[in-house]
Amino acid sequence: MLATVVETEDLLRTVAASLIGGIGVTLIFTITIWGAVRFADLSRAERPLAAGAAAALAVAGLLATLAAVVIGIVAMTHK
Repeated sequence: MLATVVETEDLLRTVAASLIGGIGVTLIFTITIWGAVRFADLSRAERPLAAGAAAALAVAGLLATLAAVVIGIVAMTHK
């Protein structure tokens, strides 16, 4: 009987999860940066309502990024 050297299914699941997680976190943080930059631009243009919406988007993006990092750490240590 041959020994299994690599569990291919588990390896593919790990690769897929890391790609989805890496790209997802990058996109979420990109939205955070975009919201912060728009907030600064709109604040200088004296558009407080739009600036507030951009700030809210930046804060939501930051919270989502932090949540994704925490979920990733919990998933890695929970085995």
